[in-house]
Amino acid sequence: MTPVELSRTVLHAVRRAVDGGELDVTVPERAVVTEPGPGGCGDFSTTIALQLARPAGQPPRRVAEILRPHLAGADGVRDVVVTGPGFLNISLDDQADVLTALVREIRSRGAEYGHGDALAGEVVALRVPYEVRAEVVADAVVRIVATQGGRATVEHGEPVNLRPVPAPEDPAPLGPDAAQWALLHPAPHDRPRITADHLVQREGNPLFRVRYAHARIRSLSRNAARLGFTAEPGPLHEPTSQVSTSQVSTSLVSTGHEPTGQESAGQHEPTGHESAGHQPTAHGDARFGHGAGRPYGDPLGPAANTAPAADTAPAADVDTGTDAQDVDTGTEAQEAEAQEAEAQSGGAPRRAPVTTPPPPLQTPLADHPRVLALAATQRAPDRLARHLVTVADAVLPFLPCVLPRGEEKPSAAHRARLALAEAAGTVLAGGLSLLGIDAPEHL
Repeated sequence: MTPVELSRTVLHAVRRAVDGGELDVTVPERAVVTEPGPGGCGDFSTTIALQLARPAGQPPRRVAEILRPHLAGADGVRDVVVTGPGFLNISLDDQADVLTALVREIRSRGAEYGHGDALAGEVVALRVPYEVRAEVVADAVVRIVATQGGRATVEHGEPVNLRPVPAPEDPAPLGPDAAQWALLHPAPHDRPRITADHLVQREGNPLFRVRYAHARIRSLSRNAARLGFTAEPGPLHEPTSQVSTSQVSTSLVSTGHEPTGQESAGQHEPTGHESAGHQPTAHGDARFGHGAGRPYGDPLGPAANTAPAADTAPAADVDTGTDAQDVDTGTEAQEAEAQEAEAQSGGAPRRAPVTTPPPPLQTPLADHPRVLALAATQRAPDRLARHLVTVADAVLPFLPCVLPRGEEKPSAAHRARLALAEAAGTVLAGGLSLLGIDAPEHL
């Protein structure tokens, strides 16, 4: 079950409660499903009960208890626990299958992943002033609306219904891609910056991070082909490994190792025509997996976020046991909260919180259809631009662990990691195309 399918399952549970007379509300168009927050458990969490509490005239927790049995009986759902004021925490039959299914869906739909029918059959009339930013925003909105089954038209005249804050100067000197980004990335009420910062190839430039991430992923695919393997969705870890997930994550995220021999350019700064144009600073560039800087994220889970800098201790000496337990199993307060929810639910069996959290990439990839629908309905391409930055920031720390290192042979885990990276690349390329920006093969 993918997050999109789980969202539909939540809406079906609401519909069954309404049809059964347990709730008197209008079934919403969508239900947001995210990773559990502090105090939560399971694989996913939804705030649908809090959303429906006021229309239903009941406390959120009571609404959650009404929805719980309808959700717990759905196919693919192992357990549902109510925590806090009314959060529904959902445990699925197999967490690994969720990510695999998500990657398969992205690979099968390609550039059309995230396209939907939120505006099916609708005609969106855009009336804009004669101003460069308004023209660029309207042009992007036309493309984004089309992804949701609608059609947008652009006119000039009053009353204007799309008027972002004008650009302070002509963006043309930045070039087509940087100019598009400079006008689309800020929120409509923010004044865009028409500066050379958009041309700097450093991690402080969001446009560079997005395009660099795509170029690195394309480089990984080319190098994997040279090594004789292709992408195949599946578990990100070897099933026979006896090492804990947190230990594997810690060793994979370490960037102190310099690849040698036949190691691919996808694991270090590419050279020659493969180079992405990024030069690490004197302090290293941990965000992009170079130098001796401290990693800022774990490619396979958050347990390794506590690891010290690679230049201060070998990966094998990192002690992540306590921190990983804090992340995975929660505090005593969380346990008490979950036990209270179990008692209120009539003693239904409760699965312990998962010990292997989903990769940070899973949430932004699964969220792409929702973001695209919001960008279309709210005429806000800036939402899509900021979402692409989120995807890029999630995938960049993951890339150094995709290809084999040293004498390591390509395995099923490497093929699965490559498939996940390529799925992120598909989202980045599709999003950039909708914004009218080139997704480069090389930088």
